[in-house]
Amino acid sequence: MSSRPELQAPPEIFYDDVEARKYTSSSRIAEIQTKLSERALELLALPDDGVPRLLLDIGCGSGLSGETITENGHQWIGFDISESMLNVALQNEVEGDLLLGDMGQGLGLRPGVIDGAISISAVQWLCNADKSSHEPRLRLKAFFGSLYRCLARGARAVLQVYPENLAQRELILSYAMRSGFAGGVVVDYPHSTKKRKEYLVLTCGPPSLSSVVPSGKGEDGESCSDDESSGDEENQTVCISDRHRPQKKQKVNKKGKGREWVLRKKDQMRRKGNVVPPDTKYTARKRKARF
Repeated sequence: MSSRPELQAPPEIFYDDVEARKYTSSSRIAEIQTKLSERALELLALPDDGVPRLLLDIGCGSGLSGETITENGHQWIGFDISESMLNVALQNEVEGDLLLGDMGQGLGLRPGVIDGAISISAVQWLCNADKSSHEPRLRLKAFFGSLYRCLARGARAVLQVYPENLAQRELILSYAMRSGFAGGVVVDYPHSTKKRKEYLVLTCGPPSLSSVVPSGKGEDGESCSDDESSGDEENQTVCISDRHRPQKKQKVNKKGKGREWVLRKKDQMRRKGNVVPPDTKYTARKRKARF
């Protein structure tokens, strides 16, 4: 079994010119990418009113998922860190606008301009420290914070991921919740080793009827009921109520630190052998706002 791509090299290095062309020319990969993108758009639950929406494709690569967005009548912006992948997308004359950037440093888009976002097999790359300056938690925080800001109120983001383990899935989801998203994980074909797919379905804003997590698909292609998947601990949707715990109030001392406290601290510093200014009538006297 081949190693996971994110464990071999950083994405901008792994997807070089050769790998980018090989990835795009593979009919098998194109078919898988199309199915995942169609499912992501289905979970996005956009209004069926014939009005084109502006969508964000995070980790757009060579534009395979963007083509599915175009076929569904929407406009899109593609965001990717691999220049080679984006060059292939330009050669294929995709319909979307393309941005070169690192999602771990934030998306840099204007607040509230995006009607929905999808991502296919990209977000799990943030869990790897490819450079000495990379801290996965800080990169996840920057990504989800910027994603939340650029989405319109009530808009959804559907992120298809391949977490390496349960801890990695919980890490990704926890930072999404901390950024203000409501939602959880949808698992398609939970009992299949090959067909199993996981989607983070996130809604911008507090929990509401529109933020209810959809059901995953079963082996027959129909939606799985909650009862069928309740026995599988890994497939349960993570609760979002922890985000709304009341914050502890900090105790505020209105009197402040008086002269006695300052003199006591100075004595402690002298006993430790530190050089401390002598005590005078000006010690601990509050300065005036201006001379």
